[in-house]
Amino acid sequence: MLFPRRATLALIAVAAAAAAFTGPAAAQSGKRNLVLGMVLEPPSLDPTSAAAAAIGEVVHYNILEGLTKINVDGRVTPLLAESWEETPDGKTYTFRLRKGVTFSDGSPFDAAAVKFSFERAQAPDSKNKAKKGVFSNISTIATPDAHTVILVLNQADPSLPFRLGENTAVILHPKTADQAGTKPVGTGPYVLADWKKGSAITLTARSDVRTKPAVQRVTFRIINDPAAQVAALLAGDIDGMPRFAALQSLKQFQQDKRFTVETGSTAGKGQLTINNKRKPFDDVRVRRAITHAIDRKAFVDGVLEGLGQPIGSHFAPTDAGYVDLTGQYPYDPEKAKALLKEAGVTMPLNVTLTLPPPPYARKGGEVVAAMLAKVGINAKIENVEWAQWLSGPFKGNFDMTIINHVEPLDYMQYTNKAYYWGYDSPAFDKLVAQHAGTTNAAERLKIWQQMQRQLATDAVNAWLFNPAQVAVAKKGLKGLWASSPIFANDIAAVRWER
Repeated sequence: MLFPRRATLALIAVAAAAAAFTGPAAAQSGKRNLVLGMVLEPPSLDPTSAAAAAIGEVVHYNILEGLTKINVDGRVTPLLAESWEETPDGKTYTFRLRKGVTFSDGSPFDAAAVKFSFERAQAPDSKNKAKKGVFSNISTIATPDAHTVILVLNQADPSLPFRLGENTAVILHPKTADQAGTKPVGTGPYVLADWKKGSAITLTARSDVRTKPAVQRVTFRIINDPAAQVAALLAGDIDGMPRFAALQSLKQFQQDKRFTVETGSTAGKGQLTINNKRKPFDDVRVRRAITHAIDRKAFVDGVLEGLGQPIGSHFAPTDAGYVDLTGQYPYDPEKAKALLKEAGVTMPLNVTLTLPPPPYARKGGEVVAAMLAKVGINAKIENVEWAQWLSGPFKGNFDMTIINHVEPLDYMQYTNKAYYWGYDSPAFDKLVAQHAGTTNAAERLKIWQQMQRQLATDAVNAWLFNPAQVAVAKKGLKGLWASSPIFANDIAAVRWER
């Protein structure tokens, strides 16, 4: 362990806190309450206004819902839409909405709410930047009746049902959408009961919904320190952690009969993000050198305890048509030094490596910095909290940072010139346009693979890993997602069995 003293102090602190804790975790009468740990606190509860995946962990499927649902196995099934039809050219989708659905304030869910939400996402001042391309591709939204929505697209999009199942496509209440960040009103089975900033978020079940969840009250406790996660589970302070980050302690829970441990897949792309707009990173030779300097397998083994796969582009092995491009820039420190010399970089190269709280970043940053040092790149580590990361690196103010991009199929961000890594490639943009403009499956797959190779050729970022997901829970707790095709916790599917 890299920080034994800090870890020990964290264990003592959490044990003390557990002794004094008198909230919902202390007494779970009839097992109708649930306390889950999560690594990061969401900056908002509106997934259409901020990019943090932690928002979806709390609200998606619980408070806010979309037309479709992405299940734990990646299948897309109806949710607020009971069915849909697609025209042969792939440009028109007709959604039939469920009847009798209401928002938590009692007002009816209808086609007007869908139209409002999608037009809001399309607006020039929309903060829904993560998937704005999905909504800008919609040319018209027709609502012939209260339970029918017809979307006409500029370009065919076979993935639209999947896209509408992501948390960026949730349906907001037209009259309260501006308050969704702190007081979300949705169609889901739960409502916000309490948000203690920096500590916990609590939801309670509605009594007037079509589903009757077994869990009546769920509290999400924010625990980003790995040692504190371990202590909270062992003390019974939390019932489970769907995305357990203290991987070095995994064997302890696997051997403890009080717990169950499940390992699954994710759509994550863990990467050393490089600011392409800053010198000398605007030179592709420098970015390629950085990639050659990193031993991905050693990173996965040492930081993730082997629970992940090395990757070579911004695509996950779970993506259909995935191409393994890790061989394009194999670990080769001498090649890295040669490329830096060829680029005319004055050595040593001093850079800042900004790290958000998750262990893969904090621990991984130490590993990456040591690897970069071997080729003459001195990376000064700057640890920041999540809010600082969002207001700093995510706004383009950084040299390099380590982050796991968990959103599936988010390659469209590489066409966004204003996105934080600053990539600008007409060649990639052309491939994306070609991919969107054809409905031929074989041709789409060919272009899809070309897109992966283009990003790798340009070495936009140094892609490191696709992480596995590890869920740890008390024995008897069923229904937590073992995999994360998207970041969500479907609490209505969770139950206690004894």
